[in-house]
Amino acid sequence: MLKKYIKESKDIRFEGNGYSDEWAEEAAKRGLSNIKTTPVALDAYVSEKSTELFTKNNIFSERELHARHEILLESYYKKLQIEARVMGEVTNSMIIPATIAYQNSLIENAKGLKELGLSGDALATPLAIINKVSEHLNIVKTSIDAMLEQRKKVNAIEDSREKAISYDEKVKSYFDTIRYHTDKLEQIVDDSVWPLPKFRELLFIK
Repeated sequence: MLKKYIKESKDIRFEGNGYSDEWAEEAAKRGLSNIKTTPVALDAYVSEKSTELFTKNNIFSERELHARHEILLESYYKKLQIEARVMGEVTNSMIIPATIAYQNSLIENAKGLKELGLSGDALATPLAIINKVSEHLNIVKTSIDAMLEQRKKVNAIEDSREKAISYDEKVKSYFDTIRYHTDKLEQIVDDSVWPLPKFRELLFIK
């Protein structure tokens, strides 16, 4: 029996990283689907094979399958809708103001050093930090604004499937960029100014 199942499952068994490009290439070689997004993967609920399987065994009717498909799509895009809104509010009302406050203190420091007659290497460090903060801050701000604008457009879509796919492709696509540059700011901005618990505080401070 084990031998039979081993042979039958050969095409789907893979010992490497299932999220890697290696698996994408391997799946294509094996003729397997490699769906990477949730909204598209949920289409399996209403595929011809699934419909036949569930209706033939009196598990779900075709109407029930479509209802479940619709509910799961709505649940998916609403979660992203909430995440995007919270990300926008936290970034605009807490992270950006805190970063600007810290940036202003650095600018005052650089001005003070210059007024004392210092230049060259003495000003290099504060100026380098100011530039780095500005770089990350600009990317965070432009990404947040673009994400929120896309969110408004996607919210106007009526079809659940189209809306879920649009949230995944046009809104969620900004999440990683915002997260990366916000994490970088967290490592730079003074603890006394940063308004949220930092990662090390969450992990190691009781």
